[in-house]
Amino acid sequence: MNVSELKSCYIGPQISPEQFISEHFFLYLISGTINYFDGNKEFKVKTGDYGIIRRNHLVKYNKMYDDEQKFKKIIVTFDQVFLKKFNEQYKFHVGETKIKDAILRPKPTVLVENFVYSLTPYFTREGVINPDFFDLKRSELLLILLKENPEYINIFFDFGIPEKLDIEAFMNKNYKFNVSIERFAYLTGRSLSAFKRDFERIFNQTPSRWLVQKRLHEAHFLIEKKNKKPTEIYLDLGFEDLSHFSFAFKKMFGYSPSQV
Repeated sequence: MNVSELKSCYIGPQISPEQFISEHFFLYLISGTINYFDGNKEFKVKTGDYGIIRRNHLVKYNKMYDDEQKFKKIIVTFDQVFLKKFNEQYKFHVGETKIKDAILRPKPTVLVENFVYSLTPYFTREGVINPDFFDLKRSELLLILLKENPEYINIFFDFGIPEKLDIEAFMNKNYKFNVSIERFAYLTGRSLSAFKRDFERIFNQTPSRWLVQKRLHEAHFLIEKKNKKPTEIYLDLGFEDLSHFSFAFKKMFGYSPSQV
């Protein structure tokens, strides 16, 4: 089986579809386009592009192909168990990093291209990598990435939890992400109880109520001032379905989104 014939290939644990990235992963796009958004920047990944999505970040993405047969990718997960075992062998010295982006764009190198094509002999008939070779191929790719981008040492082998952050700034930046209150608490460096206590002290209401109101005010603005349709915005604002969005909107404003 050739790389170009794959629908998708995961090496290591599959990533969660949630917008919270729990483990680092490498993405190589065989065909298609993906738009990523990390709360600050938008990143476009096109056919032949590759990058690293960092753990402990919030990221939204959407595919530009409706036809799944035209959308093909290779994902290599660098989970914490694997990375700790890897660093026991190489013993990298880890310092602080100044890199804040959730999406990393490694320096282009033919070594990555060669790695992708080197996967072909390991595919089964079902188009997956034989599990016996997971760690071997992941180690090879990680060595390539670190050779070309040594500053990534401080990212891959930082096993700490997020530092305590300014809740007000963090929430005003990330309120559109559809993740649990527990995730928000973790990313601001707090226990759930401490997060709720600090949140209510700052915003004078519960996180759940604040999130709904913040998203709905933004929705009202986009519909009224930007002529957006509810169907265009409800997912981007963290609502799981259109009916829930419409119900919450009418409950808050007294009229439906279509009546704005």
